[in-house]
Amino acid sequence: MSAHSANEKCENPSAAESSSLETYERPKGLRGVYYHPVTQVIMLGFTCFLCPGIYNALTGLGGGGQVDATISANSLSALYAALAFFAFFAGTVNNIIGPRRTLLIGTTGYALYIGSYLAINIHPNAGDFVVASGAFLGVTAAFLWTAQGSLLLSYATEAQKGTFICIFWAIFSMGAVVGSAVSFGQNFHLTDNSVGNGTYIGFLILALIGIVIPLLMADVEKMTRTDGSKIVIARHPTWKTEFYGLWVSLTTDPSVLLLFPMFFASNYFYTWQFNDYNSALFNIRARSLNNFVYWVAQIMGSAAIGVTLDTHRFRRRTRAFVGWFVLLAGAFLVHIWAYFYQRTYTRQSIPPNARKMDIYDSAFPSHVWLMIFNGLLDAMWQTMTMWIIGAMSNDTNKLAVFSGFYHSMQAAGAAGVWRLDAVGTPYMSIFLSTWCLVAAALILALPMIYYRIKDHTTIEDEIL
Repeated sequence: MSAHSANEKCENPSAAESSSLETYERPKGLRGVYYHPVTQVIMLGFTCFLCPGIYNALTGLGGGGQVDATISANSLSALYAALAFFAFFAGTVNNIIGPRRTLLIGTTGYALYIGSYLAINIHPNAGDFVVASGAFLGVTAAFLWTAQGSLLLSYATEAQKGTFICIFWAIFSMGAVVGSAVSFGQNFHLTDNSVGNGTYIGFLILALIGIVIPLLMADVEKMTRTDGSKIVIARHPTWKTEFYGLWVSLTTDPSVLLLFPMFFASNYFYTWQFNDYNSALFNIRARSLNNFVYWVAQIMGSAAIGVTLDTHRFRRRTRAFVGWFVLLAGAFLVHIWAYFYQRTYTRQSIPPNARKMDIYDSAFPSHVWLMIFNGLLDAMWQTMTMWIIGAMSNDTNKLAVFSGFYHSMQAAGAAGVWRLDAVGTPYMSIFLSTWCLVAAALILALPMIYYRIKDHTTIEDEIL
């Protein structure tokens, strides 16, 4: 199928539909391996393994591995505020310069942000640099995640989207697993509440390597899906047309608004998990181990929900409802469990330099299991959200806009809650707001799933 612009599709949808039935022979040999969608998903996964994956290992330590989590919370608030603004329009940039270049731009902020924590370890007054680096990372991360969503959901056929998300999420989460393992190994003999320079240097080197991978990836227009269909890339329209596309996507497909609370919640719960639980209760050795098992659980959670969402034994609509119910049950299990821990401590009851829980303490095993279930729930939430977006369309440009909505709302939620944490909002208040938001998001998503998710995507869903 030749590449049609969005306008051409609108003027002649029947032509686009008939053209979409054409298939192309896939390349053979090493070239066929390189241009295989799974290969490109793996490369995309390793890009995120080395950049946002290592970033997750850093933030998962709570407070970025520092004793005082306030600077980290302020930097993350600045990060997500910038991401929220730029992600809303990053889909237009993605359509104009292409997802591979957009991905390359997106990798550049992670090394700077990680380096800022090394700087504050050496120069304790460098807090403003950490906050500024967070804001810069927010800009670049908007481009990375929009390109990631566009590529990931475009490489796959309808039947493969859950599997491809699972492959990506497993590799991406391994970045945090490896980073957490490095941190745990380097800090194993420490009972302090902060990490040393070696951990930050290791993270920085890995993030710098991640910048190179997008340069090695294939151009999307040269790709063929496993069913022989071409990935359609629209011609580059004007900025005015692209910004108008944001409005058109909302007016022609308003059901996506019901997913906004689900998007908003998808990074909101990290603040309580990492700062108000992991950082608040545990020393650096225990925090590192908690972080490690959290991201290992992410891999298992993504695999479980990914296989469920792509099983051929049930219709796609049935799978959507099963996924929703799994999230609902998991959300209430995790938050009821966490409530019994949260009610035992406050900010005032645990001073920054107090002795905190260690891996050899008798209470640690039960507490680490909560981190494991938090990781499972997070992976299933993110995978389910991306799968729902992918079920709404197969069009690259429409997916780019939806991905921009997703990451913009996601970042808006994170920016607000990290700021609440920075100004000392009670732990219990942050926890209860997290629980209520997750529950409300699932309730609002249910009618959208009922009315909008079909067994097969139609041509009307392809057109932006």
